Amino acid sequence: MLIAPRHGEIGAFGAWRDLEHAQKMQRLAGTDEAERKTTPAFTVDALLQNPQFLEVLQVGARTLISMNDLFPRIARLVAAHQKWMLTQAAYALHLERDRDNADSGITAARLLKIMRETGAASRNTATAFLAELIAYKLLRPANGGRTKRTRPLEPTEISENAMRLWFKTQMSTLDLLDGGSRVRRVETDPVIFERAQPLVARRLLSDTRWTQPPESVSIFVWSESGGVILDDLMARPPSLLAVNGKVWVDVNLARLAERYLISNTHIRRLFARAEAAGFIGKGDDGARGRFWMSSRLVEEYASWEAVKFEALADAFDQSAVEHR
Repeated sequence: MLIAPRHGEIGAFGAWRDLEHAQKMQRLAGTDEAERKTTPAFTVDALLQNPQFLEVLQVGARTLISMNDLFPRIARLVAAHQKWMLTQAAYALHLERDRDNADSGITAARLLKIMRETGAASRNTATAFLAELIAYKLLRPANGGRTKRTRPLEPTEISENAMRLWFKTQMSTLDLLDGGSRVRRVETDPVIFERAQPLVARRLLSDTRWTQPPESVSIFVWSESGGVILDDLMARPPSLLAVNGKVWVDVNLARLAERYLISNTHIRRLFARAEAAGFIGKGDDGARGRFWMSSRLVEEYASWEAVKFEALADAFDQSAVEHR
């Protein structure tokens, strides 16, 4: 989840949609929505076979990075995959809350139950994460609960804006693929988001293809800020189509560390692990800042992202139909 207050939502998302979405949607989709005779399938296999998918993933990655640049310190709290899963699970509990049921909503016990069922995080990790969100004023006590100990938590305004913004960016990626109008529909009918987010969260948390990323992706996303660093790498090259099994990218590690508020030691260790596993490397000429990403890394990144977008597309369709 990316943390952004209301003015950030208008600036970051609106600017991207105006400059990128409107210009690229027709080029990538190839036709206006009203003129389309068929809607492309959003299964994992169909997405991976779609020749537009890699380019659209790059557009989406650049959008997420722009929001990290606007709010780097808060975004860092959820930049690793485990914290992403915890955030999505907590927000699903919030949206599923029944105000007539004192035991519903975000509580440590309910979040821990989800984590135990999915194996996404340990008790200590989940408890510490909730405490961190409260300390940074991203969660606050809500009314209700039988006792002070069981009182549910709720997202603060900054967290709610952030989750809605994240969801709209994901809908934009789907819209780029088929020229759809999901973003407009979510903006005019907030209930679609409120129905869809818990469906997405619970589906992904129960899918080992998502909770246990491929080896090359895991090296990045299980480390601090590794998810956004991987997005950054994927967003840099003009194309993710490999040539002789490699995609070349220019990156300054010191600047990357500074941008995402991590140490030079951490970023170098991260790249060293990926290099040792054969997923990234340097050119034979030893040029500084010149790296290649293996075709396997790109393919596994795309496959992993496709799992997410399959879930998002299905959740949107189900939620939009239910709320007609």
